[in-house]
Amino acid sequence: MPVEKMNNILQRIKKAKHIVVIAHKHPDADSLGSASAFYTYILQLHKKVSFYCVTKNINNKLKFLPWVKNIRDSFPASADLAISFDCGAYERIGIDVECDLINIDHHISNSNFGTFNLVEPTYISSSAVVYNFFKSVDAKINTKMATALYAGLLDDSNSFLSDDVDDKTFLLASQLLRLGAEKKACDDNIIKFSSLAALRLKGIMYKNMELFYDGRVAFFCVSADDMKSSGAVSQDCEGALEEALFLKTVKISLLLKENNDKSIKGSLRSSSLDISSIATTFSGGGHKLRAGFTLDNSYTLQAAKETILKLIKKDL
Repeated sequence: MPVEKMNNILQRIKKAKHIVVIAHKHPDADSLGSASAFYTYILQLHKKVSFYCVTKNINNKLKFLPWVKNIRDSFPASADLAISFDCGAYERIGIDVECDLINIDHHISNSNFGTFNLVEPTYISSSAVVYNFFKSVDAKINTKMATALYAGLLDDSNSFLSDDVDDKTFLLASQLLRLGAEKKACDDNIIKFSSLAALRLKGIMYKNMELFYDGRVAFFCVSADDMKSSGAVSQDCEGALEEALFLKTVKISLLLKENNDKSIKGSLRSSSLDISSIATTFSGGGHKLRAGFTLDNSYTLQAAKETILKLIKKDL
């Protein structure tokens, strides 16, 4: 990490009077964990800090993370500095930030939208970026911080199954465990946690799964009615989406989920192919092997399906 960039960020943090750490809307463990760890760090600096997320209902499996109970969905007017975590695009914050903004992320699609930017696309997670920031400024990483960062690493590495996992990933995991990260709590909540609604939805998704292009593409279509009948939430779709890649022939797993306003959330996963360009075609983003996008309600699920499959065929 560039020393000058780190010093500029540190000086801006020291100058601030009221700092807000931001997890992106519909947060995952990497965004929440990174923000949680930084919340602790700001407290260590004896500064006023708030924890913000535009999403009111945080996924139950993430409520074990430190400081999640302190999250507010209204942005404090007195804030003079905000720090966003894991927001691949400015829209992921969910509001317009009027004060200075530090953008900490690892998405290659990030447009460096902050007043200050710490974006490291070669890092496996935003929590890894935060950890290296802490080390560079000699921050004292306690158990709360280590647990939050480990949770983010565990989630964004897909429980260390991602092809992006390398020796640096395991070295970071080892360092966080030595610093007191609560591995069992992370495993129980990030990997093993499930609700009855999530299991019901997974059954619906597997029953309706389609295979295309000689079994190389697994396709899931989830309607608003499917979500309602199962009682599931958006994040519950991800289990089947990831597990479809375990099928021997499948190279790309695709989900189109209909929202209540008839817009469509698209999610792409791959075991080896770069699918990020498909997401950026629809103003989305993400990583080479994990990406997403949103289509407005001018698309039907069928039309969206046909359009995306044509794009995927070109990549195959």
